[in-house]
Amino acid sequence: MDIVTVHNLKKYFGKGDSLVKALDGIDLAIEKGKFTAIIGASGSGKTTLLNMIGGMDIPDEGEIIVDGVNLRGLKEKELAVFRRSKVGFIYQNFNLVPTLTVKENILFPLSLAGSTPDGVFFDEIMELLHLHDRLNAYPGELSGGGQQRVAIARALVKRPKVLLLDEPFSALDENLRGEMRALVTQLHRSLGMTTVLVTHDRAEALSMADRVAVMFGGQIAQTGTPQEVYD
Repeated sequence: MDIVTVHNLKKYFGKGDSLVKALDGIDLAIEKGKFTAIIGASGSGKTTLLNMIGGMDIPDEGEIIVDGVNLRGLKEKELAVFRRSKVGFIYQNFNLVPTLTVKENILFPLSLAGSTPDGVFFDEIMELLHLHDRLNAYPGELSGGGQQRVAIARALVKRPKVLLLDEPFSALDENLRGEMRALVTQLHRSLGMTTVLVTHDRAEALSMADRVAVMFGGQIAQTGTPQEVYD
């Protein structure tokens, strides 16, 4: 069963000689509970596609359906509700609030929505991410890996239907990148969620994902299992 369906998606920037076809007729289906990686060089359109799936940007043409919600034509307030309830974002930059504690940062999305956390699920995430003893610390007191774990917890605490990751490990050193890849893979399997990773790192995509989509020039050039794409 597909939880994300993208059909004939187009997004253009500029005009005339300056026209950039960031997305030029994208068709993509993402199966519920699977780990999908979208790979491609800078400028291939992968981050634009991720932002469309997450309701962060509006297409010029085409349809995006996420967990039964057709994003086409939704107003900004409706998109905000969609983003709060359906998707979680993890970015390259951690985007933590420096004046809030770790716990306050993690619960920040829920407080914006006027919701309270599920205590059992919260404790499960803290256990998986090894954050129990750092809840009263501030972001500046944590390592890069620690801050990334807080950002992951913040995205997960609202139980998103789809977790979206945009180059989340690029700011980390090689040792931490390996650690965080293993952690995200473990979280995906433990929580049974749908995960979509955007990366330029082919080895990262092939080692982590169940399905891989290769983008080039605003289009999907190939989709398949990691083995099929590797071959």
